[in-house]
Amino acid sequence: MVVAANPLAVQAGYAVLKEGGNAVDAAIAAQLVLNLVEPQSSGIGGGGFLLYWDNKAKRLTSYDGRETAPAAADGSLFRGADGSPMEWKEALVGGRSVGVPGLLKMLELAHREHGKLLWGRLFSDAADLAEKGFVVSPRLSSLVESRFNPGLGYYDATWSYFFPEGKPIVAGNVLKNRPFAETLRRIAILGADAFYKGDIALDVVRTVNGALGNPGHMAPSDISGYHAQKRDPVCVPYRKYKVCGMGPPSSGGVAVGQALSILAHFDLVSTKPLSAEAVHLVTQAEQLAFADRNSYLADPDFVAVPVKGLLDENYLNGRALLMGADRRIEEATAGFPPHSAAFAPGTSPELPSTSHISIVDADGNAISMTSSIEMAFGSALMVRGFLLNNQLTDFSFTELADGRPVANRVAGGKRPRSSMSPTMVFDGEGNLKLVIGSPGGSHIINYVIETIIAVLDWGMGIQEAISLPRYGNCNGVTYLEKDTEAERLASLLEKLGHKVAVTDLNSGLHGIMVTGRELKGGADPRREGMVLGE
Repeated sequence: MVVAANPLAVQAGYAVLKEGGNAVDAAIAAQLVLNLVEPQSSGIGGGGFLLYWDNKAKRLTSYDGRETAPAAADGSLFRGADGSPMEWKEALVGGRSVGVPGLLKMLELAHREHGKLLWGRLFSDAADLAEKGFVVSPRLSSLVESRFNPGLGYYDATWSYFFPEGKPIVAGNVLKNRPFAETLRRIAILGADAFYKGDIALDVVRTVNGALGNPGHMAPSDISGYHAQKRDPVCVPYRKYKVCGMGPPSSGGVAVGQALSILAHFDLVSTKPLSAEAVHLVTQAEQLAFADRNSYLADPDFVAVPVKGLLDENYLNGRALLMGADRRIEEATAGFPPHSAAFAPGTSPELPSTSHISIVDADGNAISMTSSIEMAFGSALMVRGFLLNNQLTDFSFTELADGRPVANRVAGGKRPRSSMSPTMVFDGEGNLKLVIGSPGGSHIINYVIETIIAVLDWGMGIQEAISLPRYGNCNGVTYLEKDTEAERLASLLEKLGHKVAVTDLNSGLHGIMVTGRELKGGADPRREGMVLGE
């Protein structure tokens, strides 16, 4: 079964499975098509995180393909001429925000260790589609027409592709991307080094450093020196299950694990889904998790991240005492987990333009992969048919707060913190039960928490859980999804002391539930994804 954000990507991944490929093979094929058909969300100009479940070996492996800052980057990266932090919108567009892309190196590493089909085969569907053309989806068309990213008209390559003849691309029309087809065919033959060394890398460097108005400082050695990494998965017990996610530099696995561990102290099973009582409890646990996230989570190669301390049972028991059905946390503060250094809270905006793929193959191997170029259309810079990310804006724009260092501050070679939360859930016997993940910026963490609760505590099927109205709290306002049943909770939650905002919560959850030998999939109705399997 394959679940992803666009039918063409799902069909490409599924075709690979039917040819005898495994979950890793299918994920690569699907991802490359996603790069083409929803370029605003993810692609080879960005990065991602991947969980792989080897069903025969009963082993979970996690891969880190997060972007890195160029070696020349330091604390002044996002300071203006007067030395004060830039506005986020000032930093977004152009070369300053571009990190060294990591997606291809991550996919190549996973394929080298687990893939079955030839690397080149996995590029053919995307390359053929790019050359022959694909039908523009309503979502892509609307995002272009609305100028969701203010930089879409700044640079010639991006303008000419998304605004041919000076008009935005139209849903239903066929769009070709021959430069991307050529890029894919080269990488298919030569491997990821064709991207990281040679003319493609030089074009990336020239584009980043030559971006008018907001140039970056990237060197060819930044790209050629990039390495994807294997990280230890983060796993926590929840009820009779084990929930596993991605460790730092993603904050997803720790934050999801913390919130669920705190909620294990409360009887959610007896609450009703989408009741004020349930939303009150869940959002308070999310607040506590986000308070710790903002202080402690960062690239573990640069900062001593106290993962064990943050998930320590005694520590979380104490955190759970701070909340309850009869009281309200105004704004949570970070705790003092065991073996932690004193970091100051640091925040950075993460906007909801990312993509998630969930796959289970015929042998029970599974992939949960979330990938991104950050904001829709990333930095608005386009090279050889693909967009470059703006992921460096996920760093804190300040180095110090209250005289203490910020863990997620900028440094050369460092990976910015992420909220991407590819997740797998296992039953008490160690069997895979759930594969889940979502786009959504910082709200990704909340979407995944709430979907897991819907499945494990309320016994919902995966599609029902994914379709639920969304809500969440990133340690401030409690958000309720606009034009859904969640809106009716506003006055009830306000009486409990919540500051409430009704807004669009555009999740893109894609999941698979494993029940014995049966697979059930769910695709988020808020996006254009689908489920394909048997």
